[in-house]
Amino acid sequence: MIMAVSRWRRPPEKAFFEPKPSSRRGVLYRLLRFILVLVLAFYAWVAVSFFALRSINPPVTAVQLERRIQSWRHKTPYHDRCIFVPLNRISLDFQHAVIAAEDGRFYQHRGFDWNQVRIAVEEERDEGRLRGASTITQQLVKNLFLFTSRSFVRKGLEFTLVPFAEGILNKRRILELYLNVIEWGPGVYGAESAAEYHYGVPAARINREQGARLAAVLPSPVRRKPARMNEYSARILERMGKVGW
Repeated sequence: MIMAVSRWRRPPEKAFFEPKPSSRRGVLYRLLRFILVLVLAFYAWVAVSFFALRSINPPVTAVQLERRIQSWRHKTPYHDRCIFVPLNRISLDFQHAVIAAEDGRFYQHRGFDWNQVRIAVEEERDEGRLRGASTITQQLVKNLFLFTSRSFVRKGLEFTLVPFAEGILNKRRILELYLNVIEWGPGVYGAESAAEYHYGVPAARINREQGARLAAVLPSPVRRKPARMNEYSARILERMGKVGW
């Protein structure tokens, strides 16, 4: 009798380090949970910070830290000037010039000026010219917690943090913080430091012309100089006049 002998094949061995599907899902779940905890912790920290900022002045901002790190990386000298003063020690002309230049509807909106956003989108579509439409609140959030480089990540974070600022702080405090932390030149932060650095006077003594010139440098404070802002400062003065300032 001839018996057929079947050939026996050894099943291929799986690599001992290959994770099982359930193990991979477990790692992914732990990673997502860790990211969620980080995100929640960040927003909790921001909320607590805004509550503290109702009565406490910020000792440092994210933009100030960014400039310091940039000076270390490029091995360039860096000296910051930052003097925090109450809003009543910043002249009304100075305040009005900044509002007219940066956010004309500051007291009407709740953190976002959708009309300016629409205009910016239409100009970019029709003329190919992209301009900013950030409000004072958005710029304050950026300066306090984020960074200066343009990216969708930064804008997304900025968009989600603005409601915290508008919900926790009043408009007067938002303006006071903004005027005291915004950049006005290399290492120059705040209205008081800007007034002393550029004009040798305190912020309380800045007049309309000086205020308009200082406000004109804000879109690019590291490169622009108040003395050169003839055309833009004239437009700012015109805007101020239209609203009775």
